[in-house]
Amino acid sequence: MRKKKEEKKVKNVEPSNSLKGMNDIIGEKFYQFQGMFEKAQEIAVYYGFKPIETPALEKEEVFVRGIGEGTDVIEKEIYSFRTKGGERVALRPEYTASIMRSYIENGMNNLPQPVMFYSFGPLWRHDNPQKGRLREFRQFNLEILGSEKSIADALVIRTLMTILKEYGFENLIIDINSMGNKEDRVVFTRELVAYYKKHSAKICKDCQSRLLTNPLRLLDCKNEQCQPLKELAPASINYLSTDSKKHFREVLQYLEEMGIDYRINNCLVRGLNYYTHTVFEVIKLEKETDAEGKEIEDGKEKEISITGGGRYNYLAKELGSKKEIPAVGAALGLDRIMLFKECKNLEPKIIKKPKIYFVQLGFEAKLKALTVMEILRENKISVYQNLSKESLSAQLAMADKMGVPYCIIFGQKEAIDNTAIVRDMKTHSQEVIPVEELSDYLKKLK
Repeated sequence: MRKKKEEKKVKNVEPSNSLKGMNDIIGEKFYQFQGMFEKAQEIAVYYGFKPIETPALEKEEVFVRGIGEGTDVIEKEIYSFRTKGGERVALRPEYTASIMRSYIENGMNNLPQPVMFYSFGPLWRHDNPQKGRLREFRQFNLEILGSEKSIADALVIRTLMTILKEYGFENLIIDINSMGNKEDRVVFTRELVAYYKKHSAKICKDCQSRLLTNPLRLLDCKNEQCQPLKELAPASINYLSTDSKKHFREVLQYLEEMGIDYRINNCLVRGLNYYTHTVFEVIKLEKETDAEGKEIEDGKEKEISITGGGRYNYLAKELGSKKEIPAVGAALGLDRIMLFKECKNLEPKIIKKPKIYFVQLGFEAKLKALTVMEILRENKISVYQNLSKESLSAQLAMADKMGVPYCIIFGQKEAIDNTAIVRDMKTHSQEVIPVEELSDYLKKLK
């Protein structure tokens, strides 16, 4: 009798379902993810990034110390628990802290700097599942560690914009701001707190909490109640030191040289504590549509933030490094990107390794170097390069060590003449080639 009751009970058990906000990836959707990853990977490799994969599970302190207490990620969204051995661990909610932890732990400071990484995989946040936001989501990341040069910021933005262009996106603009260095940030934060304290009765409950725990997040608030105050709040760029202003100005010069549209957004701070100097978001401009999806001629233009990133020079010390490690990165959420109608369904394909090393000499050459590299990329010619090495001999030595057969040498004279020197690393012979003929010339090399 007891056995019959147990059998009946088993028959009434509901089938198991996946956890809320965590979806299976099946069939064509799997191939779309793969195609998007391979396209992003292909572009990242063209620009000199190399792969890294960090564990899905980390010590909780990596994210608490790295991202910072008082952020939504740590206070509301992180999946953390205690193991059977009593250790506090967490599923990674983002890549940056994990990659910096790996850089420190594996002694990557002994490698030629900067170290440039791309990564792709699942992340987890206990967010409220909605359109474009899942609890398990897939992200493509770019990180440059070990360089404080403004060209590193520009290269991350260039690579990100190129990926989005290849995905099919148009009408994009960069919202950009600078948080300055540690000292700038202290002064700015003090002024921001003083301003908001005068108006504390007018802000939402979340912002009243942020005022005490994480004041910079006041500028990240989306509550309509707080928008009028945000518009009149102190701007971080008014508190930048001379060096910080120079860094920010150079980043903007690179964007202008590359023809990337941007606008300075004083309210842009990003949501994580580790950002310093450059912070940016990629904004998609979209015209209002009717019920049938057709654009309304005189309709309002919608702005949708689709991705972003920034510089994080002080994260390494938060994770226990004895010295600061300047770094900059960006992240692209593929689940959300796939929801846009212009996103192409890309076929997976194979990637080639570069056979050319791009030598850049001096700031004037570096300003134009990314534009030349983009011409090469469009012609399917990938290159290695190093952002921090300034001398010709150091860069040629690195190319020789890597066994690359050819070098492009691009200095101030070449930037002015719109030419490039192509050097055969085996015979040491060199030829001066006009930039407009460079792609065709390189394709003929064996």
